[in-house]
Amino acid sequence: MRMLDYVRAKRLLDRYGIRSVRSAYVRTAADAVAFAGGKAIVLKLISGKAVHKSREGLVKLNLREKGEISAAFAYLARRGARLKPYGILAQAMAEPGVEVIMGGNTDKQFGKTLLVGLGGIYVETFRDVTMRLCPINRSDALGMLLDLKSGKIITNDGKSTAMIASLLLKVSRLLVENDKIVELDLNPVIVREGSYDAVDIRMMVV
Repeated sequence: MRMLDYVRAKRLLDRYGIRSVRSAYVRTAADAVAFAGGKAIVLKLISGKAVHKSREGLVKLNLREKGEISAAFAYLARRGARLKPYGILAQAMAEPGVEVIMGGNTDKQFGKTLLVGLGGIYVETFRDVTMRLCPINRSDALGMLLDLKSGKIITNDGKSTAMIASLLLKVSRLLVENDKIVELDLNPVIVREGSYDAVDIRMMVV
């Protein structure tokens, strides 16, 4: 089992209409500055040896000025030297919203499962998640949101229920139609009223 390259994983999400933030690998600080184009970006160190990037200090947020982008790139490159092979990923800074986790796993007996819940740092704190066997239908998706204690927070008091249910259906279909995907972790997906962005993608394949 191996982790699929981030950009390839993003392209697969694109094929299923699952929106994620603009991303590209950058080889130099100058590349990162050019990617930013004067707008706020995030730099992340991507490595199979770095599972909890935020916790390990491998994510630098809200970078805009040339100097701070260059300094962040240099720091990540130094850390990456001990985590080879690695890449440095530049991403557009997502607008704020509620952090949600979505993903799936492969059970040896039952097959693909789908998970949704309150994401980001709250996953381990509140453990407010629910699961279903794939494939799901729209009723299943709505039921998953009703199961969550944080359901109203995630759906913005119901205003984003239809959008999130549709997203869950897309993730379920992606898992079912791609046998090589063993694990999928979208955490966080930033949810706002009428919009969302998958910010971090971890896809394990065989």
